Amino acid sequence: MTTDEAGRTGNAGKAGLAALTQPLAPLLSQLDAFLEEESAAFEPEVREMVRYAFAHSGKRLRPILVFYSGWGAPEKAADLVKAAAIVEMVHLATLVHDDILDDASLRHGAPTLVEKYGAHASVLVGDAMFSQALCLASEFGTTEVCRVVARATRRVCAGEIGQTFARGDDHLSREKYFRVIELKTAELFRASCRLGAYAAGYGEAFAGAADAYGMHLGTAYQLYDDVADLVGDEKKIGKTLGTDLASGKFTLPLLLLIENLPEEARRGELARLAGMGPAELAGILQEGTVMERVHGAFRAQIDAARSALVPFPEIPGAAPLCGLADYVGGLLEG
Repeated sequence: MTTDEAGRTGNAGKAGLAALTQPLAPLLSQLDAFLEEESAAFEPEVREMVRYAFAHSGKRLRPILVFYSGWGAPEKAADLVKAAAIVEMVHLATLVHDDILDDASLRHGAPTLVEKYGAHASVLVGDAMFSQALCLASEFGTTEVCRVVARATRRVCAGEIGQTFARGDDHLSREKYFRVIELKTAELFRASCRLGAYAAGYGEAFAGAADAYGMHLGTAYQLYDDVADLVGDEKKIGKTLGTDLASGKFTLPLLLLIENLPEEARRGELARLAGMGPAELAGILQEGTVMERVHGAFRAQIDAARSALVPFPEIPGAAPLCGLADYVGGLLEG
C-alpha cells in the first residue's frame, strides 16, 4: 500500500462503512444521545474534556461490533446501547493514554486531548472514563458484563506495557508482536462482540464464535493500522502518523524488513529508514516480499474471522459481521 493508495482506500472505506452501517443508524443515534447524557455524570472539573473525547471518537467500530453481534433482538436495544457505550468509553480512554505515550497531536482529524489539555489532566480523564465504564457495567443484572469489561481493560493495559518494554527491541519475535496486538487492540474487538451476543441472549455457542471473530478482526485491523503508520497520509487518515518507527516500536513490516540483516547492520538500517518520508519508505517495503507477507498475514486473519461465523447462518448479525470483515479487508487490500 503506497501513500496515495492509503488515502484512496481511506476515502472509499468511509463510503463503504456508511453503507454497511446504515441499518444501525437508529442505534448509533441512541448511542450518541446516551454518551451525551453520560458526560453529565462526570464531575464538572472533567466534563468538558470528556465531551471533547466523546465528540472525536472516529468510526465507532467497537459499538458497531456490539450492535451487529446482537442484531435481530430489538427488545434488547437499550442493553445493546449501554454495552456499546461501555466499550466505546474504554476504547476512548485507551486512545487518550496512547496519545500521551506516543506524544501524538492529531487524532480523528482534531487535536488530541493531550495536545489540548496537557498530559497530567489527560491521563486522569482516561482513568475517569475507565471507571465510569465499569460503573455502567455494574448496572446490568449480572456480573458477567463487569467481568468481560474488567478483563478486557486489564489485558489492553498489559498489551500497552508489553509494547512499552518491546520498544527498541530489534530482535522482537513475530510471536511477541502478535501477542502485543492481540492484547492492545484485538481484545476490545473481542469483548465488543461477546457483549453484543450476550446482551441479545444468543447463548454461549454464538458468543464464543463472536469472540473468536472479534479477535481475528481486531488483529487484522491493527496490522492495517501498523502499515498506515508507516506509509499513510496523515491529512487523509486524520491522525499523527510515523510514531511507531520514531519511538522504536517495531511493527510487522519493519520486523520482516530487518529480520535477515546481519546483527551489525540492523541499527544502521533502522536509522536510515527513520529518515525517510512515507513515499520513499513505501517503495522500500514494496521492493521485496515484505508487503506480500504482511498482506498474507492480514488476509489470514480476515479469513479466520469470517470462518468463525460459518456455523451460525441463522444468527441475523452473521451476514453484516462478514460484511464488516470485508470492509476491514479492503482497508489494506483495496
